[in-house]
Amino acid sequence: MSELKWLNGYEGQTIDELLGLEGEYRTDSLIFAFEQALDLKAKQHGAGALSPEEGVIRTIEVLEREVNNGRYSQFLINGFDCVPTVVRALERIGCLKSAQITQNAISALGVPDLTLEAIEMALDSGESDDALNACDESYYKTGEDTAESLFDFIKGKRDSISF
Repeated sequence: MSELKWLNGYEGQTIDELLGLEGEYRTDSLIFAFEQALDLKAKQHGAGALSPEEGVIRTIEVLEREVNNGRYSQFLINGFDCVPTVVRALERIGCLKSAQITQNAISALGVPDLTLEAIEMALDSGESDDALNACDESYYKTGEDTAESLFDFIKGKRDSISF
């Protein structure tokens, strides 16, 4: 079996063209292209122009990128705008273990309001470090294939996605 290729990003492809690349390109690279297209849409028309389904794609991609590159503490800072919706987004794509772990990470902060300042203060205190480290390890070991689940979601919600 040949190795799947990496798609270098969004270059103006249609949704159907990107979906048609399944099996030739790595799923995570296809999802990255979707994220880039949606980021361009949000930049041109405002974040409010994204459908709920498009918001799920963006939120899951932010979570995946930040947790895999810098753990939950990085996601909670760099992706703070996604924090309030990330658990529901994971549930929508069927990643229930990841949703519970992510909820545990958010709860470990012990902050009533998920503002950037509150998150930063909670992380700076160090009180949630052990709990967040445990969440990091659990997330990496879930066995859930978030990329495949998200790609299946994209295919199933094709009519709710546009760029």
